[in-house]
Amino acid sequence: MNTIHKKSIIDMSLFHRIDINLYPLFVAIYEQRSISKAAQILCITQSAASHALQRLRQHLQDDLFVRAGAKMLPTPFAEQIYPVIKNALIAIQNISMQKQQFDPTMVQTLKIAVHDEIEPIIFPRLVHHFQKSQLDIQFLSLKLDRKTIVADLAAQQIDFVIDLEQNFGDKVAFQKLVTDEFVVCSQHTQMDEQCYFSFPHIGVSSRRTGVLVEDIYLKRKKLSRQIFLRCQHYSTALQILTQQPNAILTIPKNILTHLQVADSLKIFDVPVNLPKINMGMYWHIDLEDNSRHAFLRSELSKIFA
Repeated sequence: MNTIHKKSIIDMSLFHRIDINLYPLFVAIYEQRSISKAAQILCITQSAASHALQRLRQHLQDDLFVRAGAKMLPTPFAEQIYPVIKNALIAIQNISMQKQQFDPTMVQTLKIAVHDEIEPIIFPRLVHHFQKSQLDIQFLSLKLDRKTIVADLAAQQIDFVIDLEQNFGDKVAFQKLVTDEFVVCSQHTQMDEQCYFSFPHIGVSSRRTGVLVEDIYLKRKKLSRQIFLRCQHYSTALQILTQQPNAILTIPKNILTHLQVADSLKIFDVPVNLPKINMGMYWHIDLEDNSRHAFLRSELSKIFA
């Protein structure tokens, strides 16, 4: 049972007892650590997935997974066979798709996780582009949760994440779509470095805690600013600016162009040197050669070229 790669001769008589459909389920449970999530990915019921796992256990004569709280953890044998099965399924998939011509009309949905501040920059252009191509696609803009990005991409709960450039690990690929820069918004009639650091700032972040992006850059220069308010949305910050004559907001320029700015507010260049902001799309590397995914990546790149 535990000898892998030992035989190079195929014993055809064994294959009538092998159900190859059980192995994608094995990979899905292994990667998701959950029967219910695996069933969701494979579009089968949880009951069907449980019965299929039991058949595979009997065939391989190993438990394969043991329950630990809410998770299904692989046995040592499952750890051993996972890379072999994954590679075999990829090889079969590649052979099956080799002669198939991809038809863009086959794309029915496009699911993108995006922060709601970035959504107005992305989705109007995205919908316009695909409708101009006369593709009948259902577009889904989903709330971005950075804690579950890798799992959501691996489970194909989402096709892409569009977010600021950062490191989500070696399983997630990134391609830059848009370069942005910070500007300053305030009721002040002029803005220099002394003014910028003398008056209170509004910080914007969807996270409960953690240093803001612009403060990371300022800290590297041994600079700091006073943040008197931290809120979740730039639109809220702009409204508060109209009530606070001395307050200052640092905001990405592309986001500002999609928001309503009161006549009393002025826009300035940031009086200190802050790096450009790269925003782009993320996807799981296992989908790198998938025809549907490659088509969608190409189209997203065209939109923002």
